[in-house]
Amino acid sequence: MAYRDFQEFLLRLEQEGELKRIRYPLDPYLEITEVADRVMKSGGPGLLIERPKGYDIAVAINTMGSKRRMSLALGVEDYETIAQEIDALLKPELPLLEGGLLGKLRALPELMPQLGRLLQVARSVPPVTVKEGISQEVVKTGDKVDLFEFPILHCWPQDGGRYITLPLVFTHDPNTGKRNVGMYRIQVLDKCTTAMHWQIHKVGAEHYQHAEKQGEPIQVAVVLGDDPALTFSAIAPLPPAIDELMFAGFLRKKPVELVPAKTVDIKVPANAEIVIEGYINPGERCLEGPFGDHTGYYSLADYYPVFHVTAITHRAKPVYPATIVGVPPMEDGWMGKAVERIFLPLVRLTVPEIVDMNLPVEGVFHNFCFVSIRKRYPGHAFKVMNAIWGLGQLMFSKFIVVFDEDVNVHDLGEVLWRWGANVDPERDTLIVKGPVDVLDHASPYVGYGSKIGFDATTKWKEEGFTREWPDVIRMSPEVKAKIDAIWDELGL
Repeated sequence: MAYRDFQEFLLRLEQEGELKRIRYPLDPYLEITEVADRVMKSGGPGLLIERPKGYDIAVAINTMGSKRRMSLALGVEDYETIAQEIDALLKPELPLLEGGLLGKLRALPELMPQLGRLLQVARSVPPVTVKEGISQEVVKTGDKVDLFEFPILHCWPQDGGRYITLPLVFTHDPNTGKRNVGMYRIQVLDKCTTAMHWQIHKVGAEHYQHAEKQGEPIQVAVVLGDDPALTFSAIAPLPPAIDELMFAGFLRKKPVELVPAKTVDIKVPANAEIVIEGYINPGERCLEGPFGDHTGYYSLADYYPVFHVTAITHRAKPVYPATIVGVPPMEDGWMGKAVERIFLPLVRLTVPEIVDMNLPVEGVFHNFCFVSIRKRYPGHAFKVMNAIWGLGQLMFSKFIVVFDEDVNVHDLGEVLWRWGANVDPERDTLIVKGPVDVLDHASPYVGYGSKIGFDATTKWKEEGFTREWPDVIRMSPEVKAKIDAIWDELGL
C-alpha cells in the first residue's frame, strides 16, 4: 500500500500498537537522543514527542526501528516479500522448451505472466507532477528563513552542532540532468546555512564536483518526511539507471507526486512535511563535525560544502522526522537489514552462486559480510570475494567470510564455529587494497585502506588440501525420528 504522507504512516503505526506518544517536553539537545537510544536498544516502539522543549512541532523517531515497522514502512507485512517479487522479476524461470518450434509456441502461455512482470519492472511507476501539495502550504523565503524554527536534534555531547539526520537530498547532474536522491547528514551552522556531508563516493558529491568544475553553483532541495518508501529509496543501493523516485513508485505501486520548488529548479514531493531549498557554491567549504556516527564512534571534523538556504516550505502542521545513529543496535540497523534482504536478488544477478548473505548489524553495514555459496570449483570462494568487492557499496566490506551453502550465515554461533574450524590463516585469506568507507577511522587514509577475505568452505584436494576433511557431527535421521516420537514421554 502507498501512504498519502508521513503522518498517515504514523497513524498506521499507532493503530498497529507500534507508536508511543511522549507528552513530556524532552529537549532536542541530547535528551531525545538518550530516550530514543534506550528504546532502540530494548526493541521498543516508534516515538512521537508531541511538544519537545521550546517547540510546538512534534518529533517522530525510531519509526522504522524494527522488522515489523520497517515492513509497515514499505507497505507490506514482511519486507522479504519485496525481495521475492524482485527475484521473480529479475530471474524468471523459463520452462523447458521441447519439440522444436511447435513446442516453443505451446510454451508461450506459460511464459506470458513472467514476461508481463518483467515489463512491469521495465516501465515501473514514474513520478507525476501536480499543481499543488501540502509541502507548500507555508512558504518562507528571504529573511523569514529560519532553520531553528524546527526541533533539529543535537544528538551526542561532542557533536559539532545540531544535525538534520533523516534528509532526502535532491540534486541533478549538471551534465546530464539526471536526478539523484540521497541521504547525507546536514549540520546546521546558522538559521540559513548548513554543511552538507557529501562523502566522496556518493552520487550527490559527484553532481557537485561536476558543477564545481564548471564554476557553477548546484541547486539542492532537502526533503523531510513523506511516504517512507521515499526514505528507503534514498538509501537503497540502486543501479545508476534506476531513478530513486521511480523505485519508490514501484514499492508503493503508485506514482510519487511532485511539485516545482519555489526558488530552485527542482521538483520536490508534494506531500512532504518540510522542504528546504537552496544552493551550494563552487569551492566553498566549512568545518563540519564531529558527529556521533553509525560506527559507534565520532567521525572527526573535516571540510565539506556549504549549503545556503533560499526557502523553507512545509505543511501547516508538520511533524519533524529524525533518527539517531551510534553504538548498534539502532534504527538504521533495521533499515540496513531491509536493504540487505530486498537487494540480495540484485547481488545474485551478478554473483548467482551466492545462496545467502548477512551484513550483521554489529558490523555497521560495511565491517562484516558473511555469504554462503554453491561451491563448484577450486578457488571459488576467492572469486566470490572479488566479485563482492566490485559491487557498489559492497566494495566497502572490510571482512568477507565465505561459507558452504549449508551454513546459516544469520546464526552468529554457527558462523564463528565454522569460521574458526575451517580456516587456515595462511592458506585461506586474501588481503586487497582499495576504497573503504570514509567513516572507517582505522584505515591509514580517509577512504582508502585494506580489506580481507576468508575462505571458510570445505577444502578440496584441487586447492592443495591433501589431508582428509572430516564430516560434521550429526545424529542419524532414524534416531532423531524415534526420539521425536517419544519426546513427550520423557517429561523434558
